[in-house]
Amino acid sequence: MNAGESDGATSWTTPVSALVAVTGGGFVLVVAAILAQDGPSRLLVGLAAFAVLAMAVLGVRQRPRLTMVPEPAPRLVIGTLTGPKEYPLDRIDRIRMVSYRRLGRKSAMLEVDVQHGDSERLLIFGRWDLGTNPHDVYDALVVNGFASVTDG
Repeated sequence: MNAGESDGATSWTTPVSALVAVTGGGFVLVVAAILAQDGPSRLLVGLAAFAVLAMAVLGVRQRPRLTMVPEPAPRLVIGTLTGPKEYPLDRIDRIRMVSYRRLGRKSAMLEVDVQHGDSERLLIFGRWDLGTNPHDVYDALVVNGFASVTDG
């Protein structure tokens, strides 16, 4: 699912409905923590509420998660906690698809190796981050000028 397209740019991000559901679950856990009868229960449910709400805030803060700008110079813009980071094509070492076994099934992930400052970073995007199948995002990247850094 493309979250937005303008000026040739295409963005992928966590769906708003998923973030609303996670936020709602976090508030339900807050209420459960308040209503808990004993200290340990209150602590554990409160920690779970904090973790779920932090995940929702992180998801909102990182929107859009990945933006492809094919023209005039191909580049990727990655949404991070500290704000968007831009990587032109010459700072992208490799883009590839990988599959990991998780919970008894294979999950597709999009891996992007980039040069960030004077260090290397490995960015991994799954369905939650992109809001769609990572294979579709990979295909869109290949079609729009990123084929020189892809495996395959």
